[in-house]
Amino acid sequence: MIGHHRLRRVCPRTLRGRLALIALATSMLCIAVLTTVFNLALDRRLHTQADEVLRTRAEAVAATVDVRQDGRLTVREPAEDQALDAGVWIYEGGRAIEWPPNVPSALQRQADALAGHGTRFAETTSPSATRFYALPLAAGSEGAGSGGQVGTVVTSVSLDPYVSTADAALAGSIALSVVLMGGVYLLTRLVVRRALRPVGDMSAQAAEWSKAGVAERFGEGGRPAELVSLAANLDELLDRLAAVLRHEQRQAADISHELRTPLARITAETEWLARRPRTPAEQRASHEAIANAAATMGQICETLLSEARARTDRTPGRCDILALARELARRGTDLPPPVPAIEARGVPATAGVSAALAERILSPLLDNARRYAAHSVLIECAAMAGTVRVTVADDGPGVPEEFRDSLFEPGRRAAPGDGHDGAGLGLALARRLARAAGGDIVLATGGTGARFTVTLPAG
Repeated sequence: MIGHHRLRRVCPRTLRGRLALIALATSMLCIAVLTTVFNLALDRRLHTQADEVLRTRAEAVAATVDVRQDGRLTVREPAEDQALDAGVWIYEGGRAIEWPPNVPSALQRQADALAGHGTRFAETTSPSATRFYALPLAAGSEGAGSGGQVGTVVTSVSLDPYVSTADAALAGSIALSVVLMGGVYLLTRLVVRRALRPVGDMSAQAAEWSKAGVAERFGEGGRPAELVSLAANLDELLDRLAAVLRHEQRQAADISHELRTPLARITAETEWLARRPRTPAEQRASHEAIANAAATMGQICETLLSEARARTDRTPGRCDILALARELARRGTDLPPPVPAIEARGVPATAGVSAALAERILSPLLDNARRYAAHSVLIECAAMAGTVRVTVADDGPGVPEEFRDSLFEPGRRAAPGDGHDGAGLGLALARRLARAAGGDIVLATGGTGARFTVTLPAG
């Protein structure tokens, strides 16, 4: 846990810093690999060059040595033998007949160990880094031959210049690596800053819109392809939020509008009762009016809340729509006369909504049909491809032509003076519930009476 918190403190908080850190880590890995490979290759190349120098000098010295028939060696002195004498030993058998002056004893012992043992390389670190090469001299020929070894030419070279070169190259490559990593980090931050500038502009725009409440959108102009897609998704999200906000505002307005009528009636009846004494019959009538108004308010609130739950419910449930229609038809038989004949028929169909929600959708249509039917009401259920269709039809006067366009508007009634004390909210809320559940309610044209068709998703 402590390590995790430390890592969070080390990791930059900004996306620009994190991307720059990732680029820096990647470049560090690549530069480290390249630096290692370069220095290893350089070290190997320097060793190869040292071996070539040793081999060339040994061959040059061997060319000045004559091997007699009896195996004795004769050394011819070249015109310029100073270069050859530096770090050169000539052995006859195991005895040195030529050796460099003032040679340290450690180097002398290493050269003696190479005499008479064929072609070999060796190194010593004392008193300094030195590399040796032994070239055998064969009997019966000059220089290196194919007969038995009778002598050896040993050459040496100090490795200090090569080590210094390798160390200088290593130090230079490390310094160059540090400069490159710093440049990569700064360049990455600059590039990422420029790349993220449109995102910052979008964030600033959103902040300004949030303060001013302006219904602006990002659009698609002047942005990279990735940000165009982001802007489109944000615009779609803003559109949905705006639609939800408008819906909530409309719902609040509907509640305020629909509750105003029953609340005013309760207030009026209460004031009427309080002004002067009333007869028992008048009191009962006022109490019934107040109770009916309160029931209407409860129904309005419950219906609106059901609509809100239907919009947010992710598991709407299932119900047998034909069985529910028959139950609703049976309930209408105990109403005061005149009661029209109600018939529910069709095929069993399962709707993808709960029985309570389906009842709140169908009840306003059935109440409306009972109210205006002359003799009969017909409920027909049918199963379609992916949907369930319920038709509620009556043989009444139908919906007036001039009222069809505003039929589903909250608070609108075709005949306000018909003696019905409804709030004019039933059809509007029924359609809203159906649409929230993924269906709809429409008024069929033509024919006699009113004919409403409800579509709901199949369960």
